[in-house]
Amino acid sequence: METYINEEKPLIIEENMGKKVLIATLFNPEPVILATTRLGPQKIVLLISKEPTKEQEASVKLIQDSLGKVIDVKVVKIELYDIVDVAKKVVEIIDLESTDNEIYLNITSGRKTQSIGVLLACYARHERVKKIAYNPEEDKDSSIVYLPRLSFKLTETQKKILEALDKKKYESIAELAEKVEQSTAMLYRNIEELRDMDLVADQSLMLTDAGKIARL
Repeated sequence: METYINEEKPLIIEENMGKKVLIATLFNPEPVILATTRLGPQKIVLLISKEPTKEQEASVKLIQDSLGKVIDVKVVKIELYDIVDVAKKVVEIIDLESTDNEIYLNITSGRKTQSIGVLLACYARHERVKKIAYNPEEDKDSSIVYLPRLSFKLTETQKKILEALDKKKYESIAELAEKVEQSTAMLYRNIEELRDMDLVADQSLMLTDAGKIARL
């Protein structure tokens, strides 16, 4: 058994093999219904706010009462404005899925901050995501845009640097170089590349929000 962790109670997910899984932000139900019609998933994971509005609750009920009769529908609550926390939650969801499953994301509905967090999670798990979809006009069947599946493209050394910076505050390059077992000159080069990607803050050895997501 696999579990998605929510604040209120665990969400128990049975392990599936070779299935299509749709993960979607939700405010109104039309984008999810459209994506389901086109994709034909065996599982849907609906992402709603931790304090859902009446509209969100109604959308969840509509989907559960209709699609839920033939499809496994799960609900996961995510933050409203914390992009990093949203990305962490979605990465957790993706990691819990069987590697045999095909994972599709739809970021049309819900708050923009939630959609951005989901999109960045896709970049952090580029190899696990099949498609990322957005519906500019939610009620038109012809208006689905498939977004590029980008990745952070980090080297193993850069991943090690981000992990070190995420765990501890370093006062100097020399101190960090000792931790990651790299020469000061090579570390300077890697730090500059990470700053160029906006993963490490300028003039400090601190991760940006994007850097916190990239090291997931």
